[in-house]
Amino acid sequence: MPWQGGEIVDDTLLAETVAEIKGLRARLGIFMRNYESCIKTRPSRNNMKRYVGGQVGPLPRKNVENIAYEAGVPPRTLQNFLAQNAWDEDCVARKNRAILMRDHFDEKAIGIIDETSDAKKGEKTVGVKRQHCGATGKRDNCVVSVHLAYATSDFAALADSDLFLPEDWCADDARRAEAGVPEDVAFRTKPAIALDLLRRTLAEGLPMKWLCADELYGRSGPFRDAVDAMGLKFVVEIPRNLTGWTPARLETGKAARRVDELWRRGGPSWVKYHVKTTGKGPEVWEARVVDAHLSRDGRPGPLRKLLIARNVRTGEVKYFLSNATDASAETLLHVAFRRWQVERLFQDAKGCVGFDQSEVRKYTALKRHMILSMTSLLFLMREVTRLRKKRVLERDAGMDVRPVAA
Repeated sequence: MPWQGGEIVDDTLLAETVAEIKGLRARLGIFMRNYESCIKTRPSRNNMKRYVGGQVGPLPRKNVENIAYEAGVPPRTLQNFLAQNAWDEDCVARKNRAILMRDHFDEKAIGIIDETSDAKKGEKTVGVKRQHCGATGKRDNCVVSVHLAYATSDFAALADSDLFLPEDWCADDARRAEAGVPEDVAFRTKPAIALDLLRRTLAEGLPMKWLCADELYGRSGPFRDAVDAMGLKFVVEIPRNLTGWTPARLETGKAARRVDELWRRGGPSWVKYHVKTTGKGPEVWEARVVDAHLSRDGRPGPLRKLLIARNVRTGEVKYFLSNATDASAETLLHVAFRRWQVERLFQDAKGCVGFDQSEVRKYTALKRHMILSMTSLLFLMREVTRLRKKRVLERDAGMDVRPVAA
């Protein structure tokens, strides 16, 4: 029985793994047929296969140059494929969503909105600016993109993505021209980009019942209203300094209070929930739910559910708002904490397919790289899910929200 990576591996499982790896390229070839209608010429179709093949392959650094050398073509070939060759990258993105619809349909699916950032040097890369960079945890020179993930009970993938172009970038005609930013690309806030991603995805028929997002999006009343108008149930994190009323305070004409004060007097008791199992053991949060009207320009907004969740071990407190006024605390907690899946998708996109290793500067090239990275990640997530189901094993500890016995 071989020793591998600090673990003892069963001979049968090892043989199956080797066979699966050998069959991966053939499976990738079959998968790539989904996109043939988006790329009319044989050379460009071959270049897409080379690029995606390099992204899902074993290269330690997956930039254009390394992918090209591994494929046995000049780097200029793939650079032109990304920046100049005529093919429909939007069609590729639509095909990704069509595959999700065809093979991973779930009317109870959860949409997850989040952004990620990639640190960059210099000032030439489209969208680069000194701004908050999650990749480094501080203000840094970086590019930011906004994403919509699609999560079902047993699968997750990125459904759509777009570049955040800072306002000063949009106002600089010379810089736009140098980076090849189309004239119709205007400044949009991150919540506005997120709403565009949602509208596009829903219009193509990909179903979602729920949406979750962090407080960057949750703090925005117009964002919440727009999601509500789409017919989606949302559970979004909100900052503690937003203000509002419980129905009782509103009826008695009392002033609005911060959300971190609304629940402190009376109301339901805490209930402990096992959220998931991590490498450090069970993660337990206690939660309570109260009705609330958040303030809108000093006036009460619609009735919502305010979920307060407190980590039993660390004492960390999070606040969530939901338009699912008939949902249980357990359901709201389950949706709220599914955000871990988009964070894991970002890790896999950067660690496995080179999402943050593009080394391209122009708008079209970066957009195409993002879409091809989503395509590569979709293929890998499908393969991981297939193997996981085949072996009845979990790659990661998943969500498992349930009450903890007293």
